[in-house]
Amino acid sequence: MSKASTFIKIPRDRIGALIGPDGRVKANIEKKLNVELEIDSATGEVTITLDPNAQDPSMLFRAKEVITAIGRGFSPERAFRLLRNEDTMLEVIDLRRTVGKSPADIQRLKGRIIGKAGKTRRIIEELTDADISVYGHTVSIIGSFDQTDVAKEAVLMMIKGSQHSTVYRFLQKKRQELKRKKLELWETPHEGLEK
Repeated sequence: MSKASTFIKIPRDRIGALIGPDGRVKANIEKKLNVELEIDSATGEVTITLDPNAQDPSMLFRAKEVITAIGRGFSPERAFRLLRNEDTMLEVIDLRRTVGKSPADIQRLKGRIIGKAGKTRRIIEELTDADISVYGHTVSIIGSFDQTDVAKEAVLMMIKGSQHSTVYRFLQKKRQELKRKKLELWETPHEGLEK
């Protein structure tokens, strides 16, 4: 019986973050997800092989997602957020698809999304509770479906040229909607108990 495996390539300058001090990050991924990682430092190629005794084959894809997140600039701690909750997801926006491959245009967009001293990215993170990484030619988001969806919409508004104040108002409005939605979820079961 052949072992289930998959392959991913990450930027070479992110290999150190994937391996971690004394190999601790790599070992942590292998242990938590029942996989074995084979990392080629020269090319950035990572082969992920599922332990044949693993109970859950989806761990192979979860490992790929965590490694992708680290490769897209997230710290291992932030990437491990993908393991804490089943509804946590990773969304990667490739800036080359929106502005072409011009390095100057990509750099300008990254500057808009990050903001002065990281202010814009910090505000998007605070108002959505999502984590954001701007790295290379991508903007990556980790969060629940709703958090990721709102953060992605805010990033796309920035890419399309919306003013920062417009994006902040949109985020404030969405945050209120998400809070209201959460409250409704909590209130619904209690109403049934009272009857």
